[in-house]
Amino acid sequence: MTPRATPRPHWLFGDQLGPTFIDPRGDGPDRGAPLVMVEASSVFARRRFHRAKAHLVLSAMRHRAAELGDRVRYVRARTYREGLRKAVGHREVTVCHPTSRAALRLVDSLDRVTVLPARGFLVSHGEFASWAEERGGDRLRLEDFYRRVRRTHDLLMEGDSPAGGRWNLDHDNREPPPRGATALDVPEPWWPEEDEIDQEVRRDLDRWEADGTASFVGRDGPRLFPATRREALAALNRFVGHRLADFGRYEDAMLAGDPWMSHSLLSVPLNLGLLHPAECAERAESAWREGGAPLNSVEGFVRQVAGWREYVWHLYWYFGESYRHRNVLRHRRQLPDWFRELDAEAVTARCLATTLAQVRDTGWTHHIPRLMVLGSRALQDGWDPEAVTDWFHRCFVDGYDWVMLPNVVGMSQYADGGRMTTKPYTSGGSYIRGMSDLCRPCAYRPTERTGEHACPYTTGYWAFLHRHRRRLEGNHRMARAVKGLDRLSDLEELLERHRSRGQSPP
Repeated sequence: MTPRATPRPHWLFGDQLGPTFIDPRGDGPDRGAPLVMVEASSVFARRRFHRAKAHLVLSAMRHRAAELGDRVRYVRARTYREGLRKAVGHREVTVCHPTSRAALRLVDSLDRVTVLPARGFLVSHGEFASWAEERGGDRLRLEDFYRRVRRTHDLLMEGDSPAGGRWNLDHDNREPPPRGATALDVPEPWWPEEDEIDQEVRRDLDRWEADGTASFVGRDGPRLFPATRREALAALNRFVGHRLADFGRYEDAMLAGDPWMSHSLLSVPLNLGLLHPAECAERAESAWREGGAPLNSVEGFVRQVAGWREYVWHLYWYFGESYRHRNVLRHRRQLPDWFRELDAEAVTARCLATTLAQVRDTGWTHHIPRLMVLGSRALQDGWDPEAVTDWFHRCFVDGYDWVMLPNVVGMSQYADGGRMTTKPYTSGGSYIRGMSDLCRPCAYRPTERTGEHACPYTTGYWAFLHRHRRRLEGNHRMARAVKGLDRLSDLEELLERHRSRGQSPP
């Protein structure tokens, strides 16, 4: 009998922690291969991450190593290169396609490392490339891609037609919060309980800050998001069973006293690889078919998980590295210190102060504060989109390069000139007032453009339209708003107020 060859070790990155990344080579001779994990301190030395994010990632990695036991070699080293050499020497290893270009460049530069296809997503790189080629590489709109994913994976389908007869139920998912409410009347999200691994991580972070190994921004503790597969499933069960029903109608709403609203918070375990998008979408669909949640809520959630998340992942790779540097609006201003430091107390505008405080304290806000409060401020003030992208990457617990690059450069900052979206996403204070309680009370008034109480979002919105009038007046979704500039008798005063504020906190 020919002796079985020793299987090659398989390397797991810190966002490849779920079961789909174990034994990705199938049932052949490599099944049950030894595993390698490398905790590289240089990751935190190079960039100033949110401390809660550093805590979460390290906690998740160390929890996974504890679960895998003797099967994994867990190495703490300065760099990935050093750690891998310490773990396996000169042996051949495999690794699933990493989630960032920097990590892919690293593994491609290493000898004896075989890169396997990406895991943890519904659509392969090849499938997306074929879809994009069908469109000539242009007009790669989410709606078309989303419908293809629904059909291919039989999600919310009735034969060849979408469940309920409509693909898009966004119209039903834009309700403001209930009048007078300070929080939604829904059960809280699932929360974890910290253990000795979390305490060990916190001691290490304290030591790194004390000896200068790393510096962080934001606050840490207690941990709010899943760090294990068991915890991730508990969070999924809690959302589907108790919170999904109200998700859709208030998907875009904001309340100062309720940062979570009815959102799932599942982007965090999804982006750590602890959950697979298929199981999340299928659980939500089952809830609808069993009468536990309305179709608009389920469709809204499926659109986020099986539509937008997949779309962003593939655009990150399809657009190429040069996309990072797109800046068609020529926005060059540096991020102000108060923003970089999450100094919510320095800010007067209640919407921005509240959102910054949420990021400072948790490393998370839902997609509307990200887009219409944080991103809109950056867009109106002309901050460098590459710096804004880096800030979102570092300061959000679910932020990774692949997540934030398309979301910020394309969606939030319109720095690609419309390759990803059909219009810039920014607004005056009236939008925020209509979708939240954040304007009550506030020193500014959303309807005022000039004067002592002028809302910086209202002033900033018109200043943005004025600054980019030539580009935007030909956009069919912006032309009417741009023409509104001609009706402003106080435009010069408005522009002067916007200029005089400069980088000061609004």
